[in-house]
Amino acid sequence: MTTSSSNLLKQSTMRRAIARAMSKSKREAPHFYVGGEARLDDLYHHLAAVNDGRPDDDRISLTAVLVHIAADALVAHPHINAHWTDEGLLLADGVHVGVAVAVADGLIAPAILDCAGLDVLMISRRLRDLANRARTGKLRVDEINQPTFTISNLGMYEVSRFTAILNPPQVAILATGTVEQRAVVVDGVVVPGSVIAMTLSVDHRAIDGIAAAQFLATVRRGLERPSGLEWGIAG
Repeated sequence: MTTSSSNLLKQSTMRRAIARAMSKSKREAPHFYVGGEARLDDLYHHLAAVNDGRPDDDRISLTAVLVHIAADALVAHPHINAHWTDEGLLLADGVHVGVAVAVADGLIAPAILDCAGLDVLMISRRLRDLANRARTGKLRVDEINQPTFTISNLGMYEVSRFTAILNPPQVAILATGTVEQRAVVVDGVVVPGSVIAMTLSVDHRAIDGIAAAQFLATVRRGLERPSGLEWGIAG
């Protein structure tokens, strides 16, 4: 197939970097995937309550809750919060959760640094600031280079579920889809429910299936028990 210069979209520096990193990841890291779902009815009621009366630019998003829960889960499962090296698995000193952000010529996943122990409101504010600076090219080098784990949420684009490619040298990435209304069974009765699908992609050199399943179960429990989260909001 011949290609004319008029219809060739030349790769930007960012796209070339993404292409190299993703090709290396798929070529060298043996991916496997663990999937699950979580009921979000209680969480949605809680979010509605905490966001009631808040200005639009300070409302808490589902992504912020996911980061908070993932940070706690990474503390409980430190082998997921790690980088793979030629010498072995390097456990991270801190929890730095990267969040995928769409920018003009690609997708980047800068980190909310040292987010273990931060309440949901603080994470929400840091996440909003991080996304704004990502889109205006004002990220710091450590925010770009130091994620220890990544969340990629395509729920706002009505994607039901997907699998994500690892960001090396990280050993896991969590992909989440849109929240769907489903018929669910509770105590033998069919009722409507809000359900989110989650898929954890894992580097099998570093992590086995049981460890991945345990981490995903911890995330699911956090989503389904919002009263146990640190919201950082009085009342």
